[in-house]
Amino acid sequence: MTTLNPYLSFRDNAKEAMTFYQSVFGGQLNMSTFGEYHASEDAAEQDKIMHAMLTSEKGLVLMGADTPNGMDYTPGSSISVSLSGSDETELRGYFDKLADGGKVTVPMEKAPWGDIFGMCTDKFGTDWLVNVGAEPGQA
Repeated sequence: MTTLNPYLSFRDNAKEAMTFYQSVFGGQLNMSTFGEYHASEDAAEQDKIMHAMLTSEKGLVLMGADTPNGMDYTPGSSISVSLSGSDETELRGYFDKLADGGKVTVPMEKAPWGDIFGMCTDKFGTDWLVNVGAEPGQA
């Protein structure tokens, strides 16, 4: 089986961001630092997150890491993370938590295609699309 999972990049706040996402989605969060794996000789990078993986009870998987100082970091890339499903209460809850401290760019409301849709950028600069699919026959 092949899976596709979002892997988010941060400059130096992956621990804070991934802990925030755990508060949004719940689940198990595992994090490893560069220092734990002797992956950097730079003393300033020892506590940076080399790899983080959040796995929610619902099966959502989100990964992330800090960017080493020697690598380019360009926040606000051209990718968004999309959440979709049919449970409006659950998805609105995620949207509200993700938008807290961030910016709502499209409020959660009925879209022209019949679904409930919203967009926000969280406080860490990650763009989110949230879509609640209309029940069959209601679009």
